[in-house]
Amino acid sequence: MVMDPIADMLTRVRNAQAVGLKTVDLPYSKLKFELAEILNSGGYLTNALKKGRGKEKDIELVLKYKNDKLKTPFIQGLKRISKPGQRIYINKKELRRFSKERGIVILSTSNGLMTIADAKKRGVGGEILCRIW
Repeated sequence: MVMDPIADMLTRVRNAQAVGLKTVDLPYSKLKFELAEILNSGGYLTNALKKGRGKEKDIELVLKYKNDKLKTPFIQGLKRISKPGQRIYINKKELRRFSKERGIVILSTSNGLMTIADAKKRGVGGEILCRIW
């Protein structure tokens, strides 16, 4: 059993890009699928699909590369910020500090997962899950 499913997801994406795979499969969860949809809408993935039914559900991530030879991945870095042993929260006043970093920072809020930009528009804070650039 995986203790930190988000870190597992980020590691699978990192490893798949390191060897030039076009797709990577993950066990399905609502949280991971929401995260994949944010990455997809942000242009970091080509597509994110649900596969299977019931307990056999998976998520298929179609990875994006900068060139056709699959040598340069579009995602340059993935970093897990808040971990199960040390949760990191920010309120709406502290959002500005993180919005200046390159890439996107993803928050878990009371309104679901969202980027820092969306959280600023809605005026909510939350737990900082990860940063992707």
